[in-house]
Amino acid sequence: MNALEILDRLVGFPSVVGTPNDGIVAWIKDYAEGCGATVTVLPAPEGDRANLFATVGPTHVPGYILSGHMDVVPALETTWTSDPFCLRAEGDLLFGRGTSDMKGFLAAALAALPAVANMPLARPLHLAFSYDEEAGCRGVPHLIHRLPELCAKPMGAIIGEPSGLRAIRAHKGKAAAQVEIRGRSGHSSRPDQGLNAIHAFAGVLLAAVRAGEALQSSRLDPSFEPPYSSLQVGTVSGGQAVNIIPDSLTAEIEARAITGVSPADLLEPVRLAAVALEQRGYQTQWALLSSYPALSLAADAPLAQLMEELTGAETLAAVSYGTEAGLYQAAGIDAIICGPGDIARAHRANEFIRVDELAACHTMIERLAETLRD
Repeated sequence: MNALEILDRLVGFPSVVGTPNDGIVAWIKDYAEGCGATVTVLPAPEGDRANLFATVGPTHVPGYILSGHMDVVPALETTWTSDPFCLRAEGDLLFGRGTSDMKGFLAAALAALPAVANMPLARPLHLAFSYDEEAGCRGVPHLIHRLPELCAKPMGAIIGEPSGLRAIRAHKGKAAAQVEIRGRSGHSSRPDQGLNAIHAFAGVLLAAVRAGEALQSSRLDPSFEPPYSSLQVGTVSGGQAVNIIPDSLTAEIEARAITGVSPADLLEPVRLAAVALEQRGYQTQWALLSSYPALSLAADAPLAQLMEELTGAETLAAVSYGTEAGLYQAAGIDAIICGPGDIARAHRANEFIRVDELAACHTMIERLAETLRD
């Protein structure tokens, strides 16, 4: 099968983040094993999802990982002009949810497997496909934890997020948390008898706003846009009716951190503001939803130099979005971002990838495999 045919199959699986992914995992496993790869399905703690790890070549020596995620964001936009889970070709454009982010990369990697399997490899090429990346890289930590039993420590990991096939050496880290505030309900005519959870959240919200503003003038890294860490409250829900004292509120907060800054630590002022409400009779719960560190790879690192040779272009310094690359680096494995498509097309209606982008990625992966030959 070529990359376009494989992409057609992959897009057909509605593997939306946070939902079961047994269908796409089973199909990739069967295909990869048919190409001669050794495949391990790694069931996840959630019980209805799994990571997948495949290897071509010897496992006892270091090789390279091609890392990507099988999940996609929901396709709820009303402006789709075709079924988002049915690949549609229009000229050299291929439309469908996940075409750029990032089933295009998975398709190119899988399409290269037959040729790679026929090479006399001295070092292995691995495929590491994870779940729930779109929820803050929740799946890949479990995969990385299992790597020592699956292969020798890799020389590097290439994360196939859409980058126009330009290798990227750095990205921000991210942490997301949920806070729940519980007060006491009652009739709005007697506010003295209740505890208004929405009013209480005002102090937490103010702490988040002030913390975010302070970051703009603190530690800076000009590699990023913007050059500072950031913090925002992304969702707020609570209350039943205007004449009822709201007894509960739930909010989600995220922080994005430049290199050298812990994203989870950036959330601490918000957490402390929430905890302080307990002194006023409120109950609070704080849960860290996801967290991954920033990536920072030196321009002269062997992996960066290799990617320049494979792509024929200089590496880019940084992007502000995040990937699992920082988790690989934290595990002692050099990592870099490089994949087909454009991040600007992701997470929106009529997402697409170009046929030539798929072909270029396929070629890059085969060139990578050539470096692993005897």
